[in-house]
Amino acid sequence: MSVESVFPQLEPLLPRVSKPVQYVGGELNSTVKDWDTTTVRWALMYPDAYEVGLPNQGVMILYEVLNELADVLAERTYAVWPDLEALMREHGVPQFTVDGHRPVGAFDLLGVSFSTELGYTNLLGALDLAGIPLHAADRTEDHPIVLAGGHAAFNPEPIADFVDAAVLGDGEEAVLEITDLVRAWKQEGRPGGRDEILTRLAETGGVYVPRFYDVTYTGAALDPVVPNRDRVPATVAKRTTMDLDAWPYPKKPLVPLAESVHERMSVEIFRGCTRGCRFCQAGMITRPVRERSIQGIGDMVHKGLEASGFEEVGLLSLSSADHSEIAEITKGLADRYEGTNTGLSLPSTRVDAFNIDLANELSRNGRRSGLTFAPEGGSERIRRVINKTVSEADLIRTVSAAYANGWRQVKLYFMCGLPTETDDDVLQIAAMAQEVIRAGRKASGRKDIRCTISIGGFVPKPHTPFQWAPQCDPDTVDARLRKLRDAVNSDRGIGRNIGMRYHDGKPSLVEGLLSRGDRRVGRVIERVWREGGRFDGWSEHFSYERWIEAAANELEPLGVSLDWFTTRERTEDEVLPWDHLDSGLDKQWLWDDWQDALSEQELDDCRWTPCFDCGVCPSMGTDIEIGPTGRKLLPLTPV
Repeated sequence: MSVESVFPQLEPLLPRVSKPVQYVGGELNSTVKDWDTTTVRWALMYPDAYEVGLPNQGVMILYEVLNELADVLAERTYAVWPDLEALMREHGVPQFTVDGHRPVGAFDLLGVSFSTELGYTNLLGALDLAGIPLHAADRTEDHPIVLAGGHAAFNPEPIADFVDAAVLGDGEEAVLEITDLVRAWKQEGRPGGRDEILTRLAETGGVYVPRFYDVTYTGAALDPVVPNRDRVPATVAKRTTMDLDAWPYPKKPLVPLAESVHERMSVEIFRGCTRGCRFCQAGMITRPVRERSIQGIGDMVHKGLEASGFEEVGLLSLSSADHSEIAEITKGLADRYEGTNTGLSLPSTRVDAFNIDLANELSRNGRRSGLTFAPEGGSERIRRVINKTVSEADLIRTVSAAYANGWRQVKLYFMCGLPTETDDDVLQIAAMAQEVIRAGRKASGRKDIRCTISIGGFVPKPHTPFQWAPQCDPDTVDARLRKLRDAVNSDRGIGRNIGMRYHDGKPSLVEGLLSRGDRRVGRVIERVWREGGRFDGWSEHFSYERWIEAAANELEPLGVSLDWFTTRERTEDEVLPWDHLDSGLDKQWLWDDWQDALSEQELDDCRWTPCFDCGVCPSMGTDIEIGPTGRKLLPLTPV
């Protein structure tokens, strides 16, 4: 049955809301297909505002991969701001896609990509606006299959009541397999209803369906999670796309109509990281390293710029300067686009992988913006704990060279609340920033240089060595940040050149509850949403008091608490809520690395050393894939 656009009902409401252009669709390279000529229909959601969601690479890639299939339709939907939500409820307008303005409840699948756990309340808002029952148990075969993905889906237990399924890892091949299964089930006349299609998805071993696994407790503690039907595997494995050159997406990047957080064309130059930073969930769960070839990168940049008209190219990865041919890539691209307005950027750069030649190539065709580095910890000791193998001498040498070569601004990222952290570890951030200014003034001969320190609260994450660590309480984090601010300002002559940006520790504690929670946390999320929780990743909408009260009311009758999920240290033999979800990492290896952290023992990058036996390569049937290929990037004519 054909599905009509809700735009005639939506359009009269748009003059009454802020930034109405974010809801109208029609971006360059967007796709609208005929509903009736397609068999499988996906709504892809990024559970945040349009300006954050549109540039998201994961959603953009899946949108294009799916729409390349003739009988498949994929459209995008984002969280709507509270002003429009109120009007939609008043006028009976459902959650809609921005492409065809079709009601989300009419699609076969709703795929939701979670980069952060603070998007969970926005999922509930979208489900409710779409007329989809909040709880998966209440849905029929006429409702979309709600599917979670993204980094925050590696522990989907807190949202297990609200999603039908979750996919761990890379999505390109997974969405095509899911599409094939749904297509076949629909063509067979939907045998067995919703239960059968979910069983077929679970049988693949790569789709987790929470309802097919029983969760029980002994006192407050979780018992091992076990499947409750024969056709379902005991553990669910992550998906890994190995040959990135075979997946050159996005080929035609979406160009936003409204202002967005990243207005550039981005190419993912490699996936995965083997640096072994113990706090970094992304680095752990995306192993092994898989590099895109220099030719593949050059081809994607050429086609993407041609299709979009962007003037900046972001070379993305968790640590872009670690690509084995980064010098050849940046020089080749700078040569190719010399004399044009096309600039290059590396959004993530390690101090020990950076050099001035690289920086000069990046800024040759574009503006010379500030440089960003992430020491993460202020003291040498805490950097050994977190395995951030960079010394203060390395940092000073790097920034001195940058200031001497004409850069005026350096930004340094740190975390507060790290395991074993003391006040002194944090105060050494101030000493480091002051030394950066002194070294910069000496190297440049100028007084107008700047250093900005940006500090985030540390949140222990699943599938990392710190998954057992106690989280630092907000009062301690806030007290250390106040002492740090005083230390930065203690030398007025230098302090005025140092900017300081930080968030208080309260949102981090809530993120900690959501990241390491089990199914009992779902009732907290639902209560917060029912009491008005929306856009919890935005400071102006976040309410710490609302989360604290909801946690107390919902968890304490169950014999657990907010502190039980956050500030308590876990034991080696404790069952963790995600133990049945396999990221490829061996749990014993993670525990041993946690013990190494407590002993302040560092671990080298396994790309260049013998294997440390983390478990990923043998368990996933994969291997590290890196160059160098020894090839050069050929210039294009005309540019």
